[in-house]
Amino acid sequence: MSLTEIAIKRPSLIIVLFVVLTVLGLFSYTQLSYELIPKFEAPILTATTVYPGAGPMEVEQSVTKKIEDALSGLAGVNSIRSTSRENISSVIIELEQNANIQESLQEAQRKLNEIQPTFPRDAKVPVLGKFSSDEFPIMNIGAKSKLDAGQMFDLAKNRIVPLLSSIEGVARITIVGGQEREIRININRKELEERKLSLLQVQNAIQSANLDFPTGKIKNQDEQITIRLAGKLDALNQLRAIIVSNNPLTNSPVRLDEVAEIEDATKEPSDLSRLNGVSGLAFLVQKQSDANAVAVSESVIKEMEELEELYKADELTFGIANNSSDFTIEAVNAVIDDIGLAVILVAVIMLLFLHSFRNALIVMVAIPASLITTLIFMYAFNFTFNLMTLLAMSLVIGILVDDSIVVLENIFRHLEMGKK
Repeated sequence: MSLTEIAIKRPSLIIVLFVVLTVLGLFSYTQLSYELIPKFEAPILTATTVYPGAGPMEVEQSVTKKIEDALSGLAGVNSIRSTSRENISSVIIELEQNANIQESLQEAQRKLNEIQPTFPRDAKVPVLGKFSSDEFPIMNIGAKSKLDAGQMFDLAKNRIVPLLSSIEGVARITIVGGQEREIRININRKELEERKLSLLQVQNAIQSANLDFPTGKIKNQDEQITIRLAGKLDALNQLRAIIVSNNPLTNSPVRLDEVAEIEDATKEPSDLSRLNGVSGLAFLVQKQSDANAVAVSESVIKEMEELEELYKADELTFGIANNSSDFTIEAVNAVIDDIGLAVILVAVIMLLFLHSFRNALIVMVAIPASLITTLIFMYAFNFTFNLMTLLAMSLVIGILVDDSIVVLENIFRHLEMGKK
């Protein structure tokens, strides 16, 4: 018995089958994630190293060349490109298309750990990354308040970022712009020379006075407690009162404020953030690889509303500069509108040309049922709602419309010929 005969002679079986498929399709719809673009990984690794205070030539000789030599031995390397700028070394490794990205990433990390001790003391630990669509931020958020630049940055770093990072599905929050607080010590060269002191003595005195380290332990029968010496400076007056050394001419102690001007300032901005022409801070929100972008953005927006209420006295306000989930939701809604329009048009055509309410009803059921069934396979094969899958569904709607009209018209023609 063919599929056509089963469908005609056992309609109850077909109805039950499509009900089951519809229920599974609706369940799959609730489980599918929303993305702007499909998940993909390019065979590219990046190694970025910060070397504060170094010039391009020094960065190249001390850091970049060592990283290039170490990573050139990776399996499947196609090319290596590097850039040495002031304070920063950037190395890009392009692998073969069939290379295993995760294995290459682990091997590259192992090689970087081996050469790390050979770097200059001030060089930071290299940051290794891979090119993946999951690394793109899903939201760009601007923030402003009546606080000064330093206080605003402290609020963002110590309060706002931890709260946003704790949201389910959020992988990382990056601050862009703003001016971080900085205690600035401006050395007076003339005063330093008059007291026969060097800049190195000043540096050592500040480092020695700003320490926090364990000094011992207290034990009893039940527990062991570590004692620490809390020697960190927490006020400008403490910094000013640091004894740099004794004046070799008068043998009197020289305090830091005698040879330097100390001020509570902010760092020079290395990047700027503006929203609608108003300067402030920006937050880049990156989601976890398996998280739903729409759900994450909704949770972030809800948390921002609570933060605005919490810091209402500081006039904290947020503004969304870019939200990729908005475009995705619009695309999904457009596909749903296309489905509705297709169903209505085909039903109207069936009524106009075949004068059959039954054929119109068949089309109104068949097209949505076919598309809902597709969601089962999307969920089973780990697809998401994104520009590519939504484009595919839009194209398929046109095919379904054409097939529905052609098949129903052909059936109607055979029935007019007297066939069963």
